[in-house]
Amino acid sequence: MAKLNWTNEAEVWLKDIYSYIAVDNPNAAVKVINGIYQKAQLLLDYPEIGYQYNAGIDGNIRILLYGHYRIAYLIKENRNIDILGVFHGALAIERYL
Repeated sequence: MAKLNWTNEAEVWLKDIYSYIAVDNPNAAVKVINGIYQKAQLLLDYPEIGYQYNAGIDGNIRILLYGHYRIAYLIKENRNIDILGVFHGALAIERYL
């Protein structure tokens, strides 16, 4: 079975998202983070559910949508999945991937 790995950078993005939302509404921040986490769990059963962002030398980078957020992930050759980051839809994702 495939494994899901949250990279350190992805964890930093999640903490930043939580901190930003929690300033106004800590309960909403928890719900958003839990929602992102639950959405990413779908990748264990459906790794290609997200749209293809870039299939190049670095592998098969895909994007899974959750609300206003884009979950960027990489399907590795061994079928394990690395979550690369979680980006708000307003960000220019090209700067980070």
